[in-house]
Amino acid sequence: MKIINVKSIIFPEIKVVTVQRFVDERGFFTELYKKSDLINLPELDFLKGFDLVQANLSYSKKKVFRGLHFQWDPYVEKLVRVPQGHIVDFFLDIRKNSLTYGKIGAYEMRSEFVDATQDWIYLPKGFAHGCYFLADSSLEYFCSGEYNPKTEAGITVMDKEIDWSLCDPFISDIKKEILESGSIISEKDKKGLTLSSWTKDPNSEFFK
Repeated sequence: MKIINVKSIIFPEIKVVTVQRFVDERGFFTELYKKSDLINLPELDFLKGFDLVQANLSYSKKKVFRGLHFQWDPYVEKLVRVPQGHIVDFFLDIRKNSLTYGKIGAYEMRSEFVDATQDWIYLPKGFAHGCYFLADSSLEYFCSGEYNPKTEAGITVMDKEIDWSLCDPFISDIKKEILESGSIISEKDKKGLTLSSWTKDPNSEFFK
């Protein structure tokens, strides 16, 4: 993996890793995952404990919103990328003792196969994850824990208690589009927990 840049966004724990693609007239080649780099590269020190056990690929149509999802037992850290498409990635702090509890951040990700670089976003435990698709897009997740339907939950993006103040100004238009302009959201995600109900849930003690 040829690392171009690593930076924190919105929250110190959320990272964006930009890697190089090797592009020529034939197309491109890139290493998606190389465990030795995760162990040895100092700029990826935050990934030293990351153990890849499940990889997922999804495809979503324009105006779909998925999220805001999280899991405990096992916890799931994620490395997320957009192989092709255009999305806004969302991450909500669900750690009860955090100073930023209930605040949401967002990061725009756009990728085409001709691009010379590719962004990964790292999402640690303690954050609920969601995506809004600005175009028909594919999304790939590398996960540190296997999916467990008995210990997964979600916060509904419709919850008025979510604090959007850390987001860039352009996200206000995206927020309005998600909440008011006919976005496509599953019934399960619409009926997710509110922050108030999550705070009272005994399982919230897993995230402090």
